[in-house]
Amino acid sequence: MLQAKDLTCIRDDRVLFSRLSLHMAPGDILQVTGRNGSGKTSLLKILAGLIRPESGDIQWNQRNIQRFAAEYHRDLLYIGHQAGIKLSLTPLDNLVFYQAAAGAARDERAIWLALEQVGLAGYEEVPAAGLSSGQQRRIAMARLWLSPASLWLLDEPFSALDKDGIVRLQAKFAAHSAAQGMVVFSNHQVLPETARRLRVLSLASPEEQPCSG
Repeated sequence: MLQAKDLTCIRDDRVLFSRLSLHMAPGDILQVTGRNGSGKTSLLKILAGLIRPESGDIQWNQRNIQRFAAEYHRDLLYIGHQAGIKLSLTPLDNLVFYQAAAGAARDERAIWLALEQVGLAGYEEVPAAGLSSGQQRRIAMARLWLSPASLWLLDEPFSALDKDGIVRLQAKFAAHSAAQGMVVFSNHQVLPETARRLRVLSLASPEEQPCSG
């Protein structure tokens, strides 16, 4: 399980959030909402261990994520706001690369299934640079069908997806939750409930929290 206690994040002399605590148990889904600049991306990066909070502590299975980073990252899949794909590669080759980078054996059947699930069947050999932003985003989201990680941290995963893509991704969240996985994702608008254990965390705008120090 994931626990964060008393997190404070300061950017450009503004307190984005302070004394923020959360607890994620197997099966939980947490949606982080808020205006642009409210700290959604910063919170996800802090939870992923990519940046450090001004104060506070984060534990994964009761171990500090900085002290036990290797173990934590084995259980974690983080996908940022950018697609994070290689534009010179095809969707198929991007997923082959992701599998290898994760240390998994090459499984083309799983890759083809992932491409089908995100609606990229028929585009598997097209260089990503020639695809739309939504299709490029789908390549990144296909990693969810390949990763064994129990904890997903996803920054704006629904960005640039069409209605069908949103429905498929919501269904994947629900399936991951049912399998005792955990999902933390950011989104501007509150989405329809994707699972029984969906919770919403709303961050205040930074202008409401000026830094006094």
